[in-house]
Amino acid sequence: MGRTYFVEEAIGQYLSDLSTKLKPYVTGLLIGQCSPQRDYVIQAVRTPPKEEQKEDNISPSKLASIDEEWVTTHASQVSRMLPGGLIVLGVFIIATPELSKDCQNALRKLIFSVEKSLTKRRLWKPAEEEVSDRAALQICSATRKVVCRTYDVQDPKSSAKPADWKYQSALSASWLALDCTVNVNIHIPLLATSPNHDLEKNTKNGLNRWSKQIEDSVFLINGQIKDDDTELLEGQKKLRGNTQSSTQFSDVKVLTQLALKRDIINTLSDRCEILFEDLIINEGPHKKSFETEYHVLPQRLFVPVAGSSVMLSDYKFGDEATGEIQERFVEMLDQSVQAEDIHIAEEINTVDICPVTDNMDDTQQKQLTKATLLLKLQQNMGVVIAAAVAVFASIFSFNYFSD
Repeated sequence: MGRTYFVEEAIGQYLSDLSTKLKPYVTGLLIGQCSPQRDYVIQAVRTPPKEEQKEDNISPSKLASIDEEWVTTHASQVSRMLPGGLIVLGVFIIATPELSKDCQNALRKLIFSVEKSLTKRRLWKPAEEEVSDRAALQICSATRKVVCRTYDVQDPKSSAKPADWKYQSALSASWLALDCTVNVNIHIPLLATSPNHDLEKNTKNGLNRWSKQIEDSVFLINGQIKDDDTELLEGQKKLRGNTQSSTQFSDVKVLTQLALKRDIINTLSDRCEILFEDLIINEGPHKKSFETEYHVLPQRLFVPVAGSSVMLSDYKFGDEATGEIQERFVEMLDQSVQAEDIHIAEEINTVDICPVTDNMDDTQQKQLTKATLLLKLQQNMGVVIAAAVAVFASIFSFNYFSD
């Protein structure tokens, strides 16, 4: 029996509009959440056109002309904007009848390319029991016929399996959101003579070690440690007279524990990645310097999804104007954002790089063994979205214990 995707009703209209405006074909991403029992799609996002396509108003006529690298780059950018619990769970193509026979082959290539790109960036390992199926959605622009299939991205030889695509109103209107505060102080050895690419590589290696500690860390919920097999939400869970079953909330337990830790890891990794990208673009090759350098990490911001309790996120540097953030949401997520809906709940974070010279004696080396990467990540670092319905939930706090 194939998987079933429960889809936000507004997505149907969005895809219909795309099929009318963009021909002969358009590609895009499906965003949502996987769970053992069912999958949820809360947003569809078209692949942004390239600059030359915008200027010349040219649309490629064959699916063979799809730029896989462009699609995967878009997927990587979008994944940064998703809070814990939400992932890029598939790809769609809307095409004219003449191109329909080539759609599934194109979708298969894109799904595996996107997953490979996203996996490469992750600092955490997927659990053995995690769902590895990803959706391939094909829509005919003339007849509006929808064909949904899945591929197992853990199996390169995976063949397509049929899946159900069911629209549902107010799908994510009552999803549960959790947040936590984490203060991070990481020391990573960095030579002063290191160029930027070494700086980035060493930082990522340091973050890898830290992320493993986060994965093995302990949650305190209302000051108490919960066993792995204990539900995170206790007591009556009622909404409109309905009591949620323990099976559904067992799913929530898994999603929230994994998603919260992964969001903490992802947001720190993403900020460092964005910082290094900015340094390379704006400062060029790293110059030798024996003075302490200070860099400001981008702040995390949140934007609500209309008709939903879900919040999407992004990152901004202090000198970025609101208009730039709004443009990025339109380009990456095809979503207009009002300035008053952009919520920043953090103070400015600093990266303090104290270089270690390569001609120190042993005493100096011991005193300055490590450069300081000080990341003070304050409120809402780990916002998590879980597919659950409840009137109330326990307040979640997160404590990180290290040696």
